[in-house]
Amino acid sequence: MTTDIHELSRSEMEVLKVLWRHGRLSAREVHGHVEPRRGWALSTTRTLLERMVRKGAVVREPFHGVNLYAAAVSRPVGLAALVRDFAERILEIDAAAVVPLLSRDADLSDEELAELERLLAAGDGEAPRD
Repeated sequence: MTTDIHELSRSEMEVLKVLWRHGRLSAREVHGHVEPRRGWALSTTRTLLERMVRKGAVVREPFHGVNLYAAAVSRPVGLAALVRDFAERILEIDAAAVVPLLSRDADLSDEELAELERLLAAGDGEAPRD
């Protein structure tokens, strides 16, 4: 089960961005990244991560008695879904037209930009669903 990325809350998107940036992390490690901005208790971070697991946005992997969490979709796939939705629903333009803007101002690697452009051109900007 994979979630529709558009349905994630701002807090969930913040956690997803942490996982995209850092890869597999424990709840405590995720908490270390979000707590300075959010001021959450560790239990709140754990609850949010488990909700994201149920939604299919995050996968949980047991590792030596600790749960590690990772994004269920890659950053380019997730961004493609968001860009396509924003471009088509809000701006009413072709999603591929947004890529040049991202190449100037977004913190994306050349590989991520190339994959994002490919996904948008191919119409694969949606996160996979079951």
